[in-house]
Amino acid sequence: MKAKKFFKVAGLCAIGLVFVWTFVFLYQKSKPEVKMYELHQPEITDLVKSTVATGKVEPRDEVLIKPQISGIIDEVYKEAGQSVRKGEVIAKVKVIPELGTLNSAESRVRLAEISARQAETDFTRIKQLYEQQLVSREEYEKEQVNVSKAREELQTAKDNLEIVKEGITKSSASFSSTLIRSTIDGLILDVPIKVGNSVIMSNTFNDGTTIATVANMNDLIFRGNVDETEVGRVSEGMPVKLTLGALQGMTFDATLEYISPKGVESNGANQFEIKAAITPPSGVTIRSGYSANAEIVLERLEQTLAIPEGCVEFSGDSTFVYVLTQAEPQQFERRQIQIGMSDGIKIAVKEGLTKDEQVRGAEKK
Repeated sequence: MKAKKFFKVAGLCAIGLVFVWTFVFLYQKSKPEVKMYELHQPEITDLVKSTVATGKVEPRDEVLIKPQISGIIDEVYKEAGQSVRKGEVIAKVKVIPELGTLNSAESRVRLAEISARQAETDFTRIKQLYEQQLVSREEYEKEQVNVSKAREELQTAKDNLEIVKEGITKSSASFSSTLIRSTIDGLILDVPIKVGNSVIMSNTFNDGTTIATVANMNDLIFRGNVDETEVGRVSEGMPVKLTLGALQGMTFDATLEYISPKGVESNGANQFEIKAAITPPSGVTIRSGYSANAEIVLERLEQTLAIPEGCVEFSGDSTFVYVLTQAEPQQFERRQIQIGMSDGIKIAVKEGLTKDEQVRGAEKK
């Protein structure tokens, strides 16, 4: 009997405990969950809105050095990476004459030699007769002119043959078109030829062979692209900050000087080409083709009141924030504010908030 009574009492106690636990559980579930939020205090700061254009650095002008005659490269005096002065020889071309032109030049020399020998003989005879006063002075002077013409024609024929064979005469070596010279002061970026290569001069039908590419590396530009959504906000003369992938931790000043009037579609978006003149600091070597990012400042605000953009609630044309009114437990007041520019992280507050207040941010996890 006592055992029965004990089990009965124990059962009633267990039921009672279950009932109490259920009541407490349901009560706790029915209580509203207390949410905690991060708090942000407005601060006085500078805001800068910018866009970034990707591109590369290159010389403003790259000059292609081409030969003035066709032939075969006989010697190369310079290589890529070397500095060169205007008029300095880069390479030498050996002329390979055409057979018909060569035969014609050789024939002209032979005829000129025959004419010159005959003129010399005639002049010697007339000179002797003149000294014996058997011919007039006019006849003597006439024969003197004829021999001078024959000598000149022979020299001209020989020079012409030398030009056909060598592309140069000994008397005009310093002005030879077989010597390929730089037309500007600068740095040689490329020498795509080597000894033995055939080269042709430019003409109506082709551009000619490039002997070397020379550029002034003190006159550099950034060439890149901006999206059509931002091209209307940039203008010539804007300052640009350049960062180069090859020179980490360094920035370079530049000035926007060109915006293309025509866009080009790339990956489904219209891109507009821009160019900016670079001001390279002394002692820093910037190579042609370096990849670069150009940061263009679109708008700037100095010493303005700002809060994180994530704190702002947008509703139609109005903007609101939740201002802290009680710390424990947290309570907030929804307040309308007027905002200004945003740099993508922080947004300027024109009216409706002071720097001593706190606004609600993201919910704490």
